[in-house]
Amino acid sequence: MSEIAIPYRVDAALERGSEGRGLSREDALSLMEEGPLEALLETAAAVRDRSKGRSVSYSKKVFIPLTHLCRDYCGYCTFRADPQAGVRPFMTPDDVLAVAEAGLRAGCKEALFSLGDQPERIFPEAKEFLKKLGFDRTLEYLAAMSELVLEKTGLLPHSNPGLMGAEDLRRLRETNVSVGLMLESASPRLGRAGGAHWKAPDKVPVHRIRTIENAGQLSMAFTTGILIGIGETPEERVDALHAIHSANQKYGHIQEVIVQPFRAKPDIRMAFAPEPSTEDLERTIAVARLLFGGEMNIQSPPNLLLKDYPDLLKAGINDWGGISPVTKDFINPEAAWPQISSLSARSASAGFVLRERLAIYPEFASNPEFVNDRLQPHVRKLQGDNGYAREGV
Repeated sequence: MSEIAIPYRVDAALERGSEGRGLSREDALSLMEEGPLEALLETAAAVRDRSKGRSVSYSKKVFIPLTHLCRDYCGYCTFRADPQAGVRPFMTPDDVLAVAEAGLRAGCKEALFSLGDQPERIFPEAKEFLKKLGFDRTLEYLAAMSELVLEKTGLLPHSNPGLMGAEDLRRLRETNVSVGLMLESASPRLGRAGGAHWKAPDKVPVHRIRTIENAGQLSMAFTTGILIGIGETPEERVDALHAIHSANQKYGHIQEVIVQPFRAKPDIRMAFAPEPSTEDLERTIAVARLLFGGEMNIQSPPNLLLKDYPDLLKAGINDWGGISPVTKDFINPEAAWPQISSLSARSASAGFVLRERLAIYPEFASNPEFVNDRLQPHVRKLQGDNGYAREGV
């Protein structure tokens, strides 16, 4: 531990956090701004170890980018695109099934659908494509493609389509074992001219929180998280984590919280914005662990920290997220996922056993409130006795 004197409020926050029962907003902010990093990491790792042990999980997935069209123009995104001549606005059903079947052959169990937000609202090309297939909205097409993949391959769909209303979520609940929406930030300030969320109407924090809470009302296992380094202050970062925590206290449906660092890329508006340091990322993960307590699953993507990613285990994560042996990370195409064999070896070197999970975490998969009757046989087929993915399937 550091020999530097720790202010009483920080020491008290660390002590409360070490009990594993969570932090107040004020405690979290004091640790974010003043907590000695070494003491913070040790405390967070100890809380994780008491609840999760020395295992770290991942999901073997195939990535299905249903459409890159998006009505938002976030300053950090390379995934989105405008319509281009000669490029179909959406993957066709045959495209979707071909990718899913390739994932099935490679041993994947999760079909991750990622797509832009409501492109039909601003692009006639998107609206025309959907109409030809008998759909009015992108979210209707997503529901149909989730159905196709589930029935034809048995892969468990998990969708990240942006904002969703209660009826959209209800429809997806029939075929998706879990859904996701990154809160990213709780700061409306980032939507001002020049900010990371300028010209991104779907990134208004209250709208995203409403989607998270809508999912909670429907008892849907949910993945969310924050994106750090996009211009937010430490206080705004804590506010985002606290907003997620508040929603989970109401509904108990959040299965995973992601802490993802911004990474600069050549072809984005924020190409020259500074990236968060490894220490900044570790500090935020540790605060998240103490704020949510030991039972929450905390994730940070290994491909965004390159060779140093095992260091994130010291900060209190217990999950690496989805890893695909078939498709690239379309959100961060410059950052290749580690090979699963390498991920296992490097996790072991850090003292952890790598365990494959499903798109729904064991504690949610075993709860019938979160898995409807239709999905239960699909989950049981892929799930082992320990709640993680069945070996050899």
